[in-house]
Amino acid sequence: MAKVTLKKIDDAPGKALGEVRGYARKIWLAGLGAYTRVGQEGAEYLKELVKAGETVEKKGKKRLDHELDAANSEIQSARQELGSVKGKVEVQLDKIEKAFDTRVASALNRIGIPSKHDVEALSAKLEELTLLLDRVARKQ
Repeated sequence: MAKVTLKKIDDAPGKALGEVRGYARKIWLAGLGAYTRVGQEGAEYLKELVKAGETVEKKGKKRLDHELDAANSEIQSARQELGSVKGKVEVQLDKIEKAFDTRVASALNRIGIPSKHDVEALSAKLEELTLLLDRVARKQ
């Protein structure tokens, strides 16, 4: 088997190859240092980001709760206002209905059509007369 011998290349200053190797080594070490620092500080930086996110989330929730409470308050006042308006409208509709019924009854009365009350009164009188006639017929 052949034996391989490695020779150390002269990296004396002033030689171009030595400078390139020195620069490449510095780049390599800088990369290792960045990797190490990210490993160390990355976890701390992530914790800081999480804290900042939690703070923003809390502020957002507070604002959302405030806006929701304000909206619910407005809805409640609108419901109350609508309820009072509804009551007033129902009262007015009742008045209009009664006025309409009165006018229709009056018009029907003028042309000779009896009202429901008149028919009921006549029916009651007719029943009384029928009972009276039945009594008289029995006595005879």
